[in-house]
Amino acid sequence: MRGVGPDLPRVLVVAGASSGVGKTTITLGLLAALRRRGLTVQAFKVGPDFIDPGLHAVVSGRPSYSLDGWMCSRDHVVETVARHAADADLALVEGVMGCFDGLDGKSEEGSTAQVAKWLGAPVVLVVDASALARSAGAVVLGFERFDPALRVAAVIFNRVGGDLHARWLTEALEGACRAVPVGFLPRRDDLRVPERHLGLVTAAEAVVTPSLRDALAGAIEEHVDVDRLLSLAGSSVAAAPARADLPSPAARVRLGVARDRAFQFYYPENLDRLRAAGADLVFWSPLEDAALPEVDGLYLGGGYPELYARELASNVGMRDAVRRFAAVGRPIYAECGGLMYLADALEDADGVAHPMVGVLPSAVRMRPGRLTLAYCEVELVSETPLGRGGEVARGHEFHCSALDPVPAAIPRAYRVRQRPETAAHLEGYLVGRTLMSYVHLHFGSAPALAAALVAECAS
Repeated sequence: MRGVGPDLPRVLVVAGASSGVGKTTITLGLLAALRRRGLTVQAFKVGPDFIDPGLHAVVSGRPSYSLDGWMCSRDHVVETVARHAADADLALVEGVMGCFDGLDGKSEEGSTAQVAKWLGAPVVLVVDASALARSAGAVVLGFERFDPALRVAAVIFNRVGGDLHARWLTEALEGACRAVPVGFLPRRDDLRVPERHLGLVTAAEAVVTPSLRDALAGAIEEHVDVDRLLSLAGSSVAAAPARADLPSPAARVRLGVARDRAFQFYYPENLDRLRAAGADLVFWSPLEDAALPEVDGLYLGGGYPELYARELASNVGMRDAVRRFAAVGRPIYAECGGLMYLADALEDADGVAHPMVGVLPSAVRMRPGRLTLAYCEVELVSETPLGRGGEVARGHEFHCSALDPVPAAIPRAYRVRQRPETAAHLEGYLVGRTLMSYVHLHFGSAPALAAALVAECAS
């Protein structure tokens, strides 16, 4: 069942009635069950999330790419699906939050519904039925009527109490809803994916065990009509023109990318664009490696450094090596967790301060229960490793930590605006050729960023 034409492949969008209904659990189960059938499935994730795509990749055996209607354009989203699912039997898109949730309460910007309509793809609505019976019909009908331009084609119920409960849920849709009930997942502890303060536990921590993968696949095969679901897949739009914003590399450089249990939040597209711009990516571990590899620059993404602060602090040789790398003026770009590592100290949730690299003369402190979650538009206001002043990019913040006041003498390279109606603030701390920020930037929003970082490494 290779794609329906020369443009987009068959597409299904897994959306939720709200956050926490089990979208990721069902997406992982479908990926595992379809892979058992010998199908090639390309996974995608709506929104700025890093954790779910990592879990997708473990189960599907392929990188999972982000689709974000606010950070990137419609053409970018459609072209990303066309490009990465060209050799797949199915593109399976996991939504974000509730189906219509996104940037605000007024528009569909950044929502699953927006991406589904851009792709002309049917939606499989996931409903947590643990406290529902006939009322499930009203929930589904509301989603169908809220935006008639969205095609809610199927429903999968999650956390179902048994066969009788499943029958009542199915009957609640009959005659009232257009969407087809295609099955359910039972309420079982062995089907749960562990969570923590910023969401699910990450793929690097081996949370998707073979037993969990088998349990999810088995539950999908037993309780969901997979054939019916596949028959609904499709797309009614043509692919966008092929991407022409990847420059021919002028030189090859070696870029050291921090990747281990503490640092793993990278958009695959960011890494792809760096490779296309001329970077040979060399992965290294601030936790476990004794020395830096021979590289021209460093990229430290986000992750959970707070969980491994003691281990990061104890690797004194690596902290010294990174500090020397920055001191001699080699370029470093650090996002969120990377900023935390480059600070003077990192205070964990128990109030214990651990020494970090010390490039940024300030400490980071965990704030349990106080989450910063926001889309951000960033304008460069000075020359940085990512480009010159005037360049505009989009990204997001997602953290439960706060940075102590940074000395005024440290240059701020970013003007950050979280919403059009809010005042901009200065951020993006520049120490020599080291750029540190809480903002995770999506290089698809500003293609010049990757080329600028590679050029900085080459210089």
